Amino acid sequence: METTEKFSTYSYLLDRTNRKIKQYAQKCFKEQNFDITVDQWLILKALNQNNDQNQSQLAEITGKDHPTLTRILDLLVKKDLVERKACTNDRRSFIIHLTKKGIQKFGEWWPVVAQIRNKAWENLSEDDYNDLKRILNTIYQSLS
Repeated sequence: METTEKFSTYSYLLDRTNRKIKQYAQKCFKEQNFDITVDQWLILKALNQNNDQNQSQLAEITGKDHPTLTRILDLLVKKDLVERKACTNDRRSFIIHLTKKGIQKFGEWWPVVAQIRNKAWENLSEDDYNDLKRILNTIYQSLS
């Protein structure tokens, strides 16, 4: 197979799979009445792992551009799941912080999200998972 053809095939497969995972997760979120999107979940998860990040750090960790992240954060602030705090050393910058409600909701939603993730991996062996992870990391690092 020609290199260009390989590239378009794996790019298509990655994109198709990513869309299917997001669609499945969003369907489950709706069925569970989470009242958040998958992209909003990613922000909550990143903050749960490391609360009090500035917007640039959060954008880097989640792979979101700044305008998209700003829109997501605006929605999460309206839902009282996160708050923006003024940064002490830069008045133009904000620290993003999970609220008490955000922490509580994350704890409630996490078990369902874990089930969603398990559904995606249920037909893969541990070796399959490790191979896929290694390959995707290799591709990512090649483009960094």
